Amino acid sequence: MFIAKSSNNVYLCPMLYLVPTPVGNLDDITLRALKVLQEVDLILAEDTRTSGQLLKHFDIHRPMLSYHKFNEHQTVAHIVERLLAGESVAVVSDAGTPGISDPGFLVAREAARAGVEVSCLPGATAFVPALVASGLPCDKFCFEGFLPQKKGRQTRLQQLADEPRTIVFYESPHRVVKALQQFVEVFGADRPVAVCREISKLHEEVVRGTMAEALAHFTENAPRGEFVIVVGGKED
Repeated sequence: MFIAKSSNNVYLCPMLYLVPTPVGNLDDITLRALKVLQEVDLILAEDTRTSGQLLKHFDIHRPMLSYHKFNEHQTVAHIVERLLAGESVAVVSDAGTPGISDPGFLVAREAARAGVEVSCLPGATAFVPALVASGLPCDKFCFEGFLPQKKGRQTRLQQLADEPRTIVFYESPHRVVKALQQFVEVFGADRPVAVCREISKLHEEVVRGTMAEALAHFTENAPRGEFVIVVGGKED
């Protein structure tokens, strides 16, 4: 059995850090996240260009390696080897917490299996502020992330039709209207919903109302930005 021990000492090595990065406003990054990124041996970045801009903004100069959903299975063994050799490694996604609809789960699992300490820093995750600001019950909720784009999408929605908890979805702007149309068909036009976009950014917006009202709004106003859709659960 491997028992993970938490610590505030970032000099522990080897260690894998999952480091949340801002979903919008760069001021949302934590002091601890900056300290870790300044001191690790290697940063795994979903997109080195995006993460490079973040590191440049905070004057951080550490080696980076591309780590995304298309290469994580090929690179994870090498990363674990480096951790076992005594290096400290941080994982960052383009925005938010690694592993939440972003790469991070696989390397965390394999590192833990190898006996490497894994630490996830608290920080930005898009669905949490969206859920809390939605005005819908958030004591119990169901996080779905991105629905399948094609195969299995309708089946999954039908499975959620009678879900009593608040349901949280991620969606890309060019599929928001289609998603809301499908939600009207499955959940009903009167089901409460909050559509949140551009969280923590200049044009942050939350559209609250019925599913039919949200669909009408985004049919008339072209969706732009990153979206979190929070759907009220089915009432008894």
